[in-house]
Amino acid sequence: MLRSFFLYLSHAHWAKNLIMKIGPARRSAKRFVAGDTLDEAIEVVRKLNQRGLEVTLDHLGESVTDEAGALQAVQAYLTMLEKIAQTGVRATASLKLTQLGLDVREELCLKNMRQILDCAKASGNHITIDMESTAYTDSTLRIFRQLRQEYDNLGTVIQAYLYRSEADMKTLGQEGAFVRLCKGAYKEPADRAFPGKADVDANFVKLVQNYLSPEATQAGAYLGIATHDEKMVSAAKTHVQTNHVSNEHFEFQMLYGIRSRLQEQLHDEGYKVRVYVGYGTEWYPFFMRRLAERPANVWFILSNFFRR
Repeated sequence: MLRSFFLYLSHAHWAKNLIMKIGPARRSAKRFVAGDTLDEAIEVVRKLNQRGLEVTLDHLGESVTDEAGALQAVQAYLTMLEKIAQTGVRATASLKLTQLGLDVREELCLKNMRQILDCAKASGNHITIDMESTAYTDSTLRIFRQLRQEYDNLGTVIQAYLYRSEADMKTLGQEGAFVRLCKGAYKEPADRAFPGKADVDANFVKLVQNYLSPEATQAGAYLGIATHDEKMVSAAKTHVQTNHVSNEHFEFQMLYGIRSRLQEQLHDEGYKVRVYVGYGTEWYPFFMRRLAERPANVWFILSNFFRR
């Protein structure tokens, strides 16, 4: 019930308008958001790099409804990629297609993606397309496949709570794609997604094992194992160790501000770890989904309401 409540709040405009004005909420969001500006985010990246961690940067935003808003997002990503190249920090970029105009016109979204991918390729960087709700799964994978025929610096995301994900990942593995596998952070109906956590966890483990099979890795498949769940991490480690899967074929990915000690532990054990770092003023939906994911985050937020 708590998860459903925060997922509802993540797209409720009245709640956004109210909560973004509340000081303690903004202060609490800083746990998961690197700051309002790119310079603040780059400083966070630098500190994470110094600890041996890789980063993917997300200029927070989604659900753009006009061409002007999409072009603003494009410029933000071009500036980000240029800043990464100038400063020499180790960071890729992640983005949402609705931020680039997918709800306006698919052709506009494709044009904007090509501009960003060209910029990223010029500096040897990589772009990952975040997955949104199931309303966008087909279009996201369609755009990913179309662009992948033109660019080799592109990955996408698959959500383990969807029934369809096993088939999607089987095909992507045959294609040798870069995939970030996460559990999923949107509210989906029971005919599309596993309703129980245990079923989602079991599917997550199965998808990791399938994607890191000899057939997929030989095709060039690469997996970002995106989870903070120690049971999922342990299952992935057991699989790669038992089947002698090279570290060249996968990495662990976690969110900024969550399980920092586990991130460093995995790095110390010799695994590649990438931290997903969001920044920008449009932090509200991202923040609400973080609260929906882990009840422990809610108590952290509530404690901020009693701080001066």
